[in-house]
Amino acid sequence: MHPHIAEAMKQPDLVRVQPDLVCLRFETMKIYSALGAVRHLLDSGAVRPGDTLIDSSSGIYAQALALACHRYGLHCHIVGSTTVDRTLRVQLEILGVTLEQVEPSQNLRLDQELRVRRISEILKDNPSYHWMRQYHDEIHYYGYRGVAGSLDREIPAGAVTLVGGVGSGASTGALATYLREAGRDVSVVGVQPFGSVTFGSEHVSDPDMIIAGIGSAIAFRNVRHALYDRIHWVNFECALSGSVELLRSTGIFAGLSSGAAYLTTLWERSRRGPRTYVFIAADTGHRYVDSAFAQHHRAQDIDALSPHEITSLDELRHPWSTASWPDVSASRHGS
Repeated sequence: MHPHIAEAMKQPDLVRVQPDLVCLRFETMKIYSALGAVRHLLDSGAVRPGDTLIDSSSGIYAQALALACHRYGLHCHIVGSTTVDRTLRVQLEILGVTLEQVEPSQNLRLDQELRVRRISEILKDNPSYHWMRQYHDEIHYYGYRGVAGSLDREIPAGAVTLVGGVGSGASTGALATYLREAGRDVSVVGVQPFGSVTFGSEHVSDPDMIIAGIGSAIAFRNVRHALYDRIHWVNFECALSGSVELLRSTGIFAGLSSGAAYLTTLWERSRRGPRTYVFIAADTGHRYVDSAFAQHHRAQDIDALSPHEITSLDELRHPWSTASWPDVSASRHGS
């Protein structure tokens, strides 16, 4: 029996889609990260019950931190993006979270900069608040050790390709790190939206991009670039097509980053040697019903989609590009 709903919600489901293809499905992935980070802060004495934790979020992390604070008797203050929808906003209000949403912005960079600026203002007035810094503090890696252990026990022995949205870097980075510590041969494939600075696509915009959680307009220190073997840049149309096909073919109702990861995994699997492929479904599809799934008639046949292989970031283009990251990175730095 779980002592708190957060402990139940954090448990992922491993779904075998094909003999060598596994979906790591979360109800909301960042609960693992938030619980592990908050537990570490309490154990180390950095925070105490009754303290206030603050951070920025485009949605998933807001719910995760709110539940972690509820679990451990802490207050929670979220500076949220406009992507925090009514369903989540009402939950946060009932949980006692102080939620501020920044003004709507024309682009992701301005949205994230406004949120960080607002946090700085709040901390100036409330120096006792603890800023969680989900994008920069490595304590957000700790919670995923248990997930990596479950993966290692349940998937077949041998090489693994892990595919997921990069976002803050904690999920794919931590899972890869802990699986490698366990002796696994792990290849890591990161999924990015166009317009993200994390892997250099900021010069290619995607006006329809609503998968802000997997990209960034500011540098995230929790992204350890050397961990990633390949990167795929996927636009909204491809992510939508992947999400619709994921639901149609497997029954898994998951968000846009999950659809992008599924699409990417199928392509990688068709071109690599025998190994187990694990793709991350970070959240359910409920908050994307109006913005994405209601447009399912726009979804393309994913068998007709393929990425543009690049050797330089100057070659990035819609709707989907991919590269060996070590090669592009070396070229980028002139080595």
